[in-house]
Amino acid sequence: MSENNTLVRVENLVKHFPITRGVVFQKQVGAVKAVDGVSFEIKKGETLGLVGESGCGKTTTGRTILQLHKPTSGEVFFRDINLTEASDGKLRELRRDMQIIFQDPYASLNPRMTVGRIIAEPLDVHNIGTPAERKERVQELLRLVGLNPYFVNRYPHEFSGGQRQRIGVARALALEPEFIVCDEPISALDVSIQAQVVNLLGDLQEEMGLTYLFIAHDLSMVRHISNRIAVMYLGKIVELADRDVLFANTLHPYSIALLSAVPLHNPAAERERKRIILMGDVPSPANPPTGCRFHTRCPIAEKRCEVEDPEFREYEKDHWVACHFVEKAQQKM
Repeated sequence: MSENNTLVRVENLVKHFPITRGVVFQKQVGAVKAVDGVSFEIKKGETLGLVGESGCGKTTTGRTILQLHKPTSGEVFFRDINLTEASDGKLRELRRDMQIIFQDPYASLNPRMTVGRIIAEPLDVHNIGTPAERKERVQELLRLVGLNPYFVNRYPHEFSGGQRQRIGVARALALEPEFIVCDEPISALDVSIQAQVVNLLGDLQEEMGLTYLFIAHDLSMVRHISNRIAVMYLGKIVELADRDVLFANTLHPYSIALLSAVPLHNPAAERERKRIILMGDVPSPANPPTGCRFHTRCPIAEKRCEVEDPEFREYEKDHWVACHFVEKAQQKM
């Protein structure tokens, strides 16, 4: 992968959560392999979309990049600084430039704090500005996300879901970060509000030169906001490509099945196309299959897939895939 203009680089990132037994003397009896060897990069000013089924490790990936979870192994570089080896003091300093927008706008805002205090909290923590300057900055941020600046003394329960998510966006922008992890920022919102929040994120990116890791389920929304898309399955990235390339020339069997579920605007094309229904359930990340993780549900799997984990390779220029039988997938699916 090219390192030109790269802001975030993830190399073989692994995050396992221990499974323990015992009340007094706890003993580890296994591990949930939430993220298991993930590598990608995010360039300055771009949006990388990260998609996949629930429980595939998307949120854990985002949080581990920001060191909210300490990785089991692997490395994360931000501006060529290795975050996994950085001291607490250095991480605290870097957190000004790395922020997160949480999934649930109802749970991520403290109900006992006013909106003004919530948005000003990052400024307080990093001791930025005088009280008057912080108040002015909070009002400026509320205007920026399309809310009335005089709402500073209101509490979260007085706002709708879409407004609360805008407050979460304002809080993330308070320190003028360079990189933001958007952890399914629209999944808890009404459909009518989702487009507003996505358009707001797009406008802010253009205005402030932001870089996003955009985690979501909704492929059509991811296509709208992302420059490139990574498809994740059971802790591993199975395909990574430019947004338009991925939709026009899908290579991995899982990605093909996933995209077949996205509604088309053309009713005639929608009626004619083949819908792929995957059989079986997603295996447990505590006991993932051997070989290719997808082989238990893959319609083109062969014996080799059961024993050999496919290499994540560059099949075409800037189009990465982890599959033994790419040509077969394109012919048969």
